[in-house]
Amino acid sequence: MQLVYADTKGRVYDHPELFAVARNGDMLTEILEEELLPLPEGAQLVSLPDTVAVGMDPDTGEMIRADGCTAVGALLPQGFTRLLLPGYIKVDKQKKFPLFGYTAVVWKDDQFWVAARKSDEPHKWNPLHFPMDELSRRVEKTLAMFPDNRIFQHLSHCALEYECLTASNNFFHRWEGSLPVSFACNAGCYGCISEQPEDSGFPAPQTRMNFRPTEDELVEVMLHHLQTPESIISFGQGCEGEPSTMASLIIPAMRRVRQQTDMGYININTNAGLTDHIKGIVDAGLDLMRISIISAIDEHYNAYYRPRGYTLENVARSAEYAAANGVYTSINYLCFPGVFDREEEMEAMISFIRRTGIKLIQLRNLNIDPDSYLEMIPPARGEVFGMKQAIEIYQQELPDVVIGSFTHVPPEGQRRRRASGSRPL
Repeated sequence: MQLVYADTKGRVYDHPELFAVARNGDMLTEILEEELLPLPEGAQLVSLPDTVAVGMDPDTGEMIRADGCTAVGALLPQGFTRLLLPGYIKVDKQKKFPLFGYTAVVWKDDQFWVAARKSDEPHKWNPLHFPMDELSRRVEKTLAMFPDNRIFQHLSHCALEYECLTASNNFFHRWEGSLPVSFACNAGCYGCISEQPEDSGFPAPQTRMNFRPTEDELVEVMLHHLQTPESIISFGQGCEGEPSTMASLIIPAMRRVRQQTDMGYININTNAGLTDHIKGIVDAGLDLMRISIISAIDEHYNAYYRPRGYTLENVARSAEYAAANGVYTSINYLCFPGVFDREEEMEAMISFIRRTGIKLIQLRNLNIDPDSYLEMIPPARGEVFGMKQAIEIYQQELPDVVIGSFTHVPPEGQRRRRASGSRPL
């Protein structure tokens, strides 16, 4: 498998003399055949700015700095989990990569391959199912139906400018749709994609919502979307802060909606730190909850999330309460090769999942500058297994927990039962 690199004009080549290598955390490593799959439809090749590619001499096994060759990575479509980072050396260590999830890519058998696994069925999240001309027409139609609803106006920007597929679903009237509600947050995540301090070194790729919606606006969006049995409306998106900070709006809006329809599912994507707020939202009839998490070790969690007024213990208590009250709970597990697969990380997370009754692990590639992230978190204390083996260990240790990438509707036997009159228990 040959090294893939880019020239100064961004043209991509395979290196005839060097084998490809990758990084697992900060360690250069060979790439195994079983860690590769063909470049998925929808993936993008990108050059890594201010880097030199690294390859391996096939005769000696020596790692070689390929001067004049810029490292190349792949950005995977949703549903695929990165197993290794590209092999590279930074020319200027002070410069940071844009906030994307870079995956090792190689040239083999006359095609590109990536170090990744398919973790979920990507059909619903294939950009080919979101044609821009049709989306534009549907946005125009929806805005005409709700001319005063600022949430729809905000979502139209997310759909058309950022090409956010979840926001687009609101206008295609299908699958999982967005319902941003909060401009405030109780965490200062290092890798936040909607708000970064000016001295962070990398700009946020999205703009956070800047208004407080009304209860009526929330109800309109929810009723517009919840019209099929499989529809999901989700509080908590990349263009907002922490939705549970707006519990005083979410709770009455949910109650009003469930007095009118029991169709579909109400979901919240949350850091779950505000336990009392989460309890109120659960009691109002929440169906699904996805908790964003990067580690079940306090020191690591705090370094990334920078929580304000809550702890990892609050997160666990929120998850326990939701699960105990019939909510189908999952974790949005931010994965990084060389960290996710550390022995101590796995032990802590398996214990967290068992304690809290989590039903689904959504593996998500952490979009971050690798070197900056590794500098701020605790060093590895035990064995590092590799992503492929780590995921297999999770499957063995948690046989009743689904491992995927997306929010799923719960199996029939695990759906929250609702009382008559379309009002949840």
